[in-house]
Amino acid sequence: MLVTVADGKVTGVQGNPDHPFTRGRLCVKMNDYEKRVYSPDRVLYPLKRNGPKGSGRFERVSWDTALAEIGKRWDGIISEHGAKAILPYSYLGTEGIINGLNVADPFFNRLGATIAERTFCDSGSITAYAMTIGDSAAVDPESAVHSKYIVLWACNALSTNSHFWPFVLEARRRGAKVVVIDPFRTLTAKQADWHIPIRPGTDCALALGMMNVIIAEGLTDDDYIENYTLGFAELKERARDFPPDKVADITGIPEEDIRKLAREFATSHAALIRIGVAIERHAGGGQTVRAIACLPGLTGAWRHPGGGMLQLPIWAFPVNWGNLMRPDLLPEGEPRVLNLWKLGQALTGELPLDPPIKSLMVYNANPVITTPEQDKVLRGLEREDLFTVVSEQFLTDTARYADIVLPATTQVEQEDIMFSWGHLYLSYNHKAIEPLGEAVSNSELFRRLARTMGFDDDPFFCRDDAQMIGESLVWDSPLLEGIALKDVMDRGYVRLNVPVPDDYAPHAEGKFHTPSGRCEFRAAAAEGGNFVIALFRQGYDGQQLGDPVDPVPNYIPPNESTATRPDLASDFPLSLVSPKSHAFLSSTFANMERQAEHAGQQSLVMHSHDAQHRSLSSGQKVRVFNKRGAFEAMVRVTDDVAPGVVMAPVGHWRSKDFANRSTVHSVTSSAYADLGAAPTFSDVLVQVEPAGTP
Repeated sequence: MLVTVADGKVTGVQGNPDHPFTRGRLCVKMNDYEKRVYSPDRVLYPLKRNGPKGSGRFERVSWDTALAEIGKRWDGIISEHGAKAILPYSYLGTEGIINGLNVADPFFNRLGATIAERTFCDSGSITAYAMTIGDSAAVDPESAVHSKYIVLWACNALSTNSHFWPFVLEARRRGAKVVVIDPFRTLTAKQADWHIPIRPGTDCALALGMMNVIIAEGLTDDDYIENYTLGFAELKERARDFPPDKVADITGIPEEDIRKLAREFATSHAALIRIGVAIERHAGGGQTVRAIACLPGLTGAWRHPGGGMLQLPIWAFPVNWGNLMRPDLLPEGEPRVLNLWKLGQALTGELPLDPPIKSLMVYNANPVITTPEQDKVLRGLEREDLFTVVSEQFLTDTARYADIVLPATTQVEQEDIMFSWGHLYLSYNHKAIEPLGEAVSNSELFRRLARTMGFDDDPFFCRDDAQMIGESLVWDSPLLEGIALKDVMDRGYVRLNVPVPDDYAPHAEGKFHTPSGRCEFRAAAAEGGNFVIALFRQGYDGQQLGDPVDPVPNYIPPNESTATRPDLASDFPLSLVSPKSHAFLSSTFANMERQAEHAGQQSLVMHSHDAQHRSLSSGQKVRVFNKRGAFEAMVRVTDDVAPGVVMAPVGHWRSKDFANRSTVHSVTSSAYADLGAAPTFSDVLVQVEPAGTP
């Protein structure tokens, strides 16, 4: 992003036309970012609550007063209950290596607070992917122009990966076919050559059904299997249990379409599967990714540039994770780990925690909107004995419940260096203007908190941003050979030291980052049980969760569906999927006028058959509910979803849309998926009725 500055003020933003991947484009979320920076609703000074929790009533205080209050309250809590009574809550509301995911891990490790396990996004997918092909960046997204067959599986690229889409279009111009597998006819699905609607949570069965056809019809690359894979005999036996007729019954996809998909994928050679995060968000999400990751190994698609699988290029970046997390700062004894997916249960006492949570520090996150069991989260935040600190840019639905609110900078007001979730370029985030008001970056915030808690006896907590950035990467890695920090700063971005896209087929001759060096159809890592990749834990190395894992991909049915829970479906017969909004980034931007106007009010997409059965019509306000809670939405009747499936995008704020009512995550379950303690956003049964029904 290029930022135009005049007289110390941002006057506009635009994409960088010279960037080889983003090519001058900004999405609807970002292309008026200056309005976010100068919004009259920005929090620019520390605030202290002077009204009931949730009222949004605050008074301005100084930084010294705010920090003194935090230090006093935390010292009191630690003295009475121990540091484990303090819980940090964060994710990626701010990107960047020094201000993003791990910015506060060293501080809270030194404090001895409860360790936050943050598995909201991709933890199950990453775990499954690593079990199968290892920590490989795999297909360079730029090499997708060479793909002959592109499957976008649970990936609405136009909304959530828009810079990848031009490479897809170029591949299509060269003759590639584009297939989208998704329960909802997304913007991307409408642009594809073939949309395959699938019942939520049944994707693993489809992948195994494709394997059944590929193996039975002799479409495998036997040489590749022999030399570069492990466990084919076991996988073949498993696939035998999923003939197309059985898979059709499970997925709702016609048997002949299953055969066609398998044949086209296997015979296109340079076939690419691009998975989205949504693929993990049901009970069997991990095994689903395991199965999908096996498909290119069966067909030898890895041999070709543009062939194989694309998940997250983040694996390529040599980030110095140990220095960012500092697990060595943890106090002696067994630390307490709490998965933030269980926040509502933790705050309401439903989880048997000793000591209970007495203080919550929220940064880079808006848990009221992004955490399941919303009603429990709200009840917890209303506790008068819970001291809550929130670092924020705006008074979000979470910040309204805080005792202390601290002002946070935007991207243009802070320095950082960035890896990428979507391409292979290391990027530098220059501070374009000085922070507005008294806002501070996350790095500066935790320097101040470190001083407040007496940690400035350690030089690590006194480092400035330049030193932190310099220590954030493993500069002697081969991937950074010939690249200096000054190069990244001067140009803004530098491609990692990997081959050019035209030649890049990283697993043409195996060389997978697994224990065997092969694509593991039978995963050696599964022998240790379920686990969480260290990235998602706050500097804690005890990754094993202990649950047994089938080493060969297998279909795990959804927790909640008409097939698996007919008792539940008798009251709640509709499967709800809740993807990201096109105009929001989770809940970020939902308070901005243009993005909110683009998104419209909270909607619920419903098939005409289900709408007629309930005497509903487009534009009508409805109540969506189950035993966990309820929210209201405007129904939109369309055939973009199958009968029995409804779709409600997430991200709307309670205080901005249907004020003081609940949002989508009031009905979401806090159950985990099978791998990586992943969430189950889209494994939910609901009922729908006209709003106002008693």
